Order: sequence, then C-alpha cells, then structure tokens
Amino acid sequence: MSLATSIEKELTNVPKNSFRWWMRFIVVMDNLRRPGQSLYILTPSEQIITSDTNNVDLVRNFTELTNKSDDPAKKIYNNYEIIGPFTLHYSNEPYHLYIMQAASDTQSQFANLVFDHPFLLLALTMLASTPFLLWLSWSLAKPARRLKKAADQVARGNLQQWPELEKFGSSEFKATGASFNHMLRELKRMQDLQQRLLSDISHELRTPLTRLQLATSLSRRKYGETKETERIEIEGKKLDLMIGDLLSLARQQYANNEVKAPHQIDKLWKHVLENAKFEAEQIGKQFYIISKPDDSAILCYPQALCSALENVIRNAFRYSHHQIEVNFQVINQYLYITVDDDGPGVIENEYEQIFRPFYRTSEARDRESGGTGLGLAIVANAITQDNGEVHAQKSHLGGLRIVIKLPLYKKS
Repeated sequence: MSLATSIEKELTNVPKNSFRWWMRFIVVMDNLRRPGQSLYILTPSEQIITSDTNNVDLVRNFTELTNKSDDPAKKIYNNYEIIGPFTLHYSNEPYHLYIMQAASDTQSQFANLVFDHPFLLLALTMLASTPFLLWLSWSLAKPARRLKKAADQVARGNLQQWPELEKFGSSEFKATGASFNHMLRELKRMQDLQQRLLSDISHELRTPLTRLQLATSLSRRKYGETKETERIEIEGKKLDLMIGDLLSLARQQYANNEVKAPHQIDKLWKHVLENAKFEAEQIGKQFYIISKPDDSAILCYPQALCSALENVIRNAFRYSHHQIEVNFQVINQYLYITVDDDGPGVIENEYEQIFRPFYRTSEARDRESGGTGLGLAIVANAITQDNGEVHAQKSHLGGLRIVIKLPLYKKS
C-alpha cells in the first residue's frame, strides 16, 4: 500500500536508538494520514504506537484476529472500520500498519453485526423464513382440509363427488382424491341398486297383498265375521302401511323429483303448524309454538321437509299425554327446530337407533302404537338431503325431544 511505503521512507530518517523514537513515528503518521483516519503501528514487541489512544482496545482485538494473516483484512466496529495489516520495515524488522476510519458501507456494517451475533442471525433467519413456512404449511394442509370436508359430507350421507380433489395439491393428494371419488361412485351405485331393489320389492308386495285383502273380503262374505278374518285384516292393514312407508322412503332416496330451492321458513311450515293446531283441538291436547319461525330462508326440498316436520309432530301427538311444544331458533347461521312431548319418552341408549329403519324401542312407546318403524327413518333421510342433522334427547316435559338442525341459505 502506498501509505505504508510512504511511512517506511520517512522512518529511515529516524534512528532506532534515538530518544523517544516512537514519538517520531507518531509525527510521521499524523503528517501522512488522511482526514478522518487514525493510524496504528504494531511493533515486533506487540506494542501499539498511535496518537489515538481511545480505540487501542479495538485495534488490539483486530490484531489478534489477523496476526497470522499476510493479506490485509477489514472489520467494522460500530461506525468505524479497521483495515490491515500493511507491512513496513524499520531497522530491518517488520512492523504492521493498521488504519481506522469511518465505515463507508452500511450494508457491510449490518452484515458484519449480524454475523458477529449468532443468536441475532438465527432470529433474523427465523423471522425471514416464517412467512414462507406458514404459506408452505397452509398450502400443504389445504388439500387435506378439502378432503376432510368431503369426508364429513359423506358421513352425513351426501355422496356427491368432489372433482377439485383431483385437481389441486401434490400428486399424492390428487391420487387420493381420485380414489376417494371412485369410492363415492361405487357407493352411489350400490346405494342406487339398493334403493331400486327396495322400491321394486315394495311394488311387488302390493299385488299379493291386494289378493290377500280380496280373499279376506270374500271369506267374510261367505262365512261371516270371524276372529281369523279380523286378524288377517288387521295384519294386512299394517303390511299395507309398511309398504306405503317403504315406497315413501325409496321415493325420497331414489326418485326425488323435487327441485331444491331457497324457501322462507315462516311460509314453508305455515300450513303444517296450522293443521297441527287444528288436530290438537280435535283430540283434546295442548299444542304450543314457543317461538315462531322468522323470514330467514333455507335451501331445501320443500315437500319432503314439510313432511318430515309433520311426521315428527304427529309422533308427538301419538305418544304425548297432554302437551306438545314446538320451537324455532336461529343460532350461528343454523335453524334449530325442537319438538317436545310429555309422553313416556325413550331410554337414552336408543336415541340414535330410533332413526334406523324398522327399529323398535324397548319401551311401551312403540309396542302398541301400530307404527311401522319407518317414520323417523323417513324424517332423517329428508333432513340429511338438505344438509341438516336430526337427533333425539330428553325433553324438559318428561318425554322425547326431537332436534332438527338446518343451515340457513346464504345469498351469494
């Protein structure tokens, strides 16, 4: 470096054993340094000669880092940078020159600060990578959430396919989505076959049943009324009622010709509630509407849904002693309908089973009712078709409570 060469030339005029020879070093350095610079010379005996004694410790620290280096280096301390060592010779011995000046590269200064503090480097790395990691986690989890949503819908009985499962995500998720949709197609096909078989069997049973009823009428006309013909007629009526319910269930599941559309709940069940009031007056029971439906809308098959609520209310009439209550509530974008009665109720471990086809409770509630065991199964199927839920629980009146939950219609 030219500065080290200039200092070396000037030092040739300074005798080694002269009085306070190091003071001559300081004079030479002060004469040759540039504005804003401080010069330091490290002697072979590890002494530092300088006129700036305030930063000797920083220079000492820097010399310890570079004492084995033949090439000049640079390090930033706060707002200053130290450069060196530059070798010069005095009295045939090597001396090392170090230069301190204001830091000229703030970016390098910041980088030096970061790399000098490992924990700060780790914190900055985590801070910079966190948004990317969050985005990556969200992107990887999105197909899984979509698959979970589809599985939840299948659990509710909705076998609609999800084409987007095969379009988004990694190849593994796409393959899983394709397998999931294939499973749904097979389930739908088997369900359709089952429902078609159920419908065909129900129709086929009508013919022998009609013949049986005709034979019973002929026998009564020929031999008069007997206990046997009376029993045959009673059982024939039960069988006819059961076949009718089976056809209704099959028609709901297989050949639903209704159009799903939004309907206001205050208008949807208006006639059902009016008919229930009239029927309660005729049979001498008390029918209360605790909270009436408002003008909120739901997306549904109207006829099937009206039939479902009517069946639940008729069941309450059949099993109640004196009182029936119906309540409509909107909570968190869901419509909740509760129907309570003060009848004998159902034991708790049968709350889920009563919605299965042909299930008979162990209590007297269903033993002598003459029901077919299909009424609540038809109700559950109609509610499920509208993406709703239905369950039973203990009523505050002492009997059974049926709770229907339906999502409200959101206008797009």
